[in-house]
Amino acid sequence: MSLSDSDSFSYVPDHKTFKQITRERLLHEMLRSTKTGDSKSTWKVLIMDKLTVKIMSHSCKMADITDEAVSLVEDIYKRRQPLPTMDAIYFIQPTRENVIMFLSDMSGKKPLYRKAFVFFSSTISRDLLMDIKKDARALSRLGALREMNLEYFPIDSQGFITYNERALEVLFGNEENNHKGVACLDEMAKRIATVFASLREFPSVRFRAAKSLDATTMTTFRDLIPTRLAAGVWDCVMKYKKSIPNFPQTETCELLILDRSIDQIAPVIHEWTYDAMCHDLLNMEGNKYVYEVPGKSGGPPERKEVLLEDHDPIWLELRHAHIADASERLHEKMTNFISKNKAAQIQQGTRGSGEMSTRDIQKMVQALPQYSEQIDKLSLHVEIAGKINRIIRESGLRELGQLEQDLVFGDATMKDVIKFFTMKEDISRENKLRLLMILASVYPEKFEGEKGLNLMKVAKLTEEDMNLVQNLRMFGVQPDTKKSLTASFGLRFDIRKKKRAARKERPGEEEKWQLSRFYPILEELIEKLTKDDLSKEDYPCLNDPSPSYHGTPVSAHATPNPHSMRSRRTGSWARPRASEDGYSSDSVLRHTSSDFRRLGQRIFVFIVGGATRSELRVCHKLTGKLKREIILGSTSMDDPAQFLTKLKVMTTHELSLDDLQI
Repeated sequence: MSLSDSDSFSYVPDHKTFKQITRERLLHEMLRSTKTGDSKSTWKVLIMDKLTVKIMSHSCKMADITDEAVSLVEDIYKRRQPLPTMDAIYFIQPTRENVIMFLSDMSGKKPLYRKAFVFFSSTISRDLLMDIKKDARALSRLGALREMNLEYFPIDSQGFITYNERALEVLFGNEENNHKGVACLDEMAKRIATVFASLREFPSVRFRAAKSLDATTMTTFRDLIPTRLAAGVWDCVMKYKKSIPNFPQTETCELLILDRSIDQIAPVIHEWTYDAMCHDLLNMEGNKYVYEVPGKSGGPPERKEVLLEDHDPIWLELRHAHIADASERLHEKMTNFISKNKAAQIQQGTRGSGEMSTRDIQKMVQALPQYSEQIDKLSLHVEIAGKINRIIRESGLRELGQLEQDLVFGDATMKDVIKFFTMKEDISRENKLRLLMILASVYPEKFEGEKGLNLMKVAKLTEEDMNLVQNLRMFGVQPDTKKSLTASFGLRFDIRKKKRAARKERPGEEEKWQLSRFYPILEELIEKLTKDDLSKEDYPCLNDPSPSYHGTPVSAHATPNPHSMRSRRTGSWARPRASEDGYSSDSVLRHTSSDFRRLGQRIFVFIVGGATRSELRVCHKLTGKLKREIILGSTSMDDPAQFLTKLKVMTTHELSLDDLQI
């Protein structure tokens, strides 16, 4: 029995991604390590709390857990059947409630289980540890007592969240409750630090510094959010440095801590990639897409669910492609599938009779059972892309998207927005709000006093709706209290902004597809960080890197740092070569283990207040471009509707997130 971050854990081989490392720690370091002595061949019970269930479900499937000889998964807070002949694995948070529940299970003459292997998700306090040690009966039945130091939730091979869903409300809301805010940041810091404990990384920590307009302006709690979080992460990492075996003693990576104030446009603008469109337009629950298929023997339609995740090769290939590009490539895949399979050609019956539509091809090949697995994957994505394109067409999103991007790049003005509202009266309330938020970021003075009221009337929105736009001020400076208090709608954003464009055109960036020129500010910040061009005044470093720190960026043509041991897959945004069967997407997964390239040291970016699909896409893109693995973390991953709901809750404290629908 040992109380440590597992001593047997060593550096994971180069080809493992961030998410794979997490998965293997849970399955191998935790579950498999219990197969020792008289517990080697026995089936076990896995007991978790609400948080650790989420951690496990983000990285492992039930089949993975069963493969490690777990026959039953239980909730620690529910009444459980005694199984005195079986061993139990506890994966729980180190809270007093959990420790009490564990001791009640394993103390007494008749414990619920034969032996207990206990794994805490983070560091346990000395008081709680002493409570366990003082219970002689429970102590004698312990097979292991360890700290996993794993309290984050992978959402992607290069992304994770800390599940602080109320971070916007607690940290940026109207009523600054410092007690709640500090508690939120402490929890956040602890969870971020477990990422570095899991990966055995020691970060150089940089953060967005607090800015005041002048010497007389008092710095607020909001201004200091990245500063406080950086300090909290640093304190936790320093404890790991002293307590975890083989933890690096010098910096091995970079961490940049930001908050949602860096970019108010990215959460609301329409992002035109396949991934973003799916989550924006299809009412998905997380990564779950629900659809209907024809019933058997003419019966009613059947509902099916599918997860759009990394195990799906087509999703992996197309998720970051522009929706128009994804649609074209799906049509090509269908056509290639037909042309390169003789059975399909026979079924077609007209090999040279001209090009068929994608819908016709889809119907025809569904009758071929020998190709059912491949055609099911293709058919699913053809259906999804078709549904997205239909919504885009019926909602007039192309014109709206063009106006959004023209505003961002300074090619449209307030007059264009008013004209759009006048001509497009059927535009949805959500899209009106999103457009007005972009306008407010570029033309803040247009929302002061009577101007704001006039905009509200033109857009046919309520004052409650316009409060959403007003809440954007919480990501910038406070309203000017010297203004007349009689104004019905007064709003003042960052008055330092002088330009009429929120983005500059990026030289050398080819716009292959319409509406693809928008980029989140995060892209600029990461590129500047790797070039050492990021302002040290605006983004100071909490710890001066050691002389031995090799944090210099690795250029696309340079030899990567010999001290870095990082690898990656070939970027999924690159179009793979067609395979012999006309179904090229399988190659994306088939060659993952052989397609790795040496990378420079990792870059971690954490955004307080929610990240966007466009920001995650940028991290994948820049990993290939800069030859450094970039991992994005955030309090949550928010689609536009979720962001609007959270923005509304910021000044509606009596309601919960579940009460509000946008």
